Amino acid sequence: MPKQERAEETRRRILEAAQETFASQGYQATSVAEICQRAGVTKGAFFYHFPTKHALFLALLEDWLSQLDQYLNPDRYLGNNVAQSLYAMADLLKAGLTQGRDYLPMFLEFWLQAARDPVVWQATIEPYRRYRAFFANLYLQGMNEGSLCTADPSLAAVAMVSLALGLLLQGLMDHESVNWEEAAPAAFRWVLSLMAPDPATTP
Repeated sequence: MPKQERAEETRRRILEAAQETFASQGYQATSVAEICQRAGVTKGAFFYHFPTKHALFLALLEDWLSQLDQYLNPDRYLGNNVAQSLYAMADLLKAGLTQGRDYLPMFLEFWLQAARDPVVWQATIEPYRRYRAFFANLYLQGMNEGSLCTADPSLAAVAMVSLALGLLLQGLMDHESVNWEEAAPAAFRWVLSLMAPDPATTP
């Protein structure tokens, strides 16, 4: 195996081992030695890729957030207008619930560390601010084209991001009480129906 491929494989193993260990026993209780043992690498290999455990934790957070960014890529949800694109986006909640259930402990660990560490907090909260700006601009576009009703785009964005996050958290933490894979997208579409009441704007 070429050197670069070996390095990439080692980095991947470290990330996977860290995610499993952080999720099972928490960031604070996890040592670099434990991560190395689980990954089957030396400490030298660990520090070649990550200068500190903190840097590794942030790398995991960045990887997770990059996956969210891919889901929010507007090119994936092209419709005839903004309202139709937003309705199509509702399906990302189903995908997030289906794929994210095993990731819940790590998701909660990110938030726990964000409450303690200003650097983690900044890395965690920045994307949500970006998502609010994204949806505010999208809502304004929908108002201008006439597919969405007149409202404060910033407040509409707060509502959409808060609803999506709340539905995901409920679905991941209380997945036995409701069929969240169906309920979460349906609830999101119901709120969208209040923003786009004209049936002609919906799929």
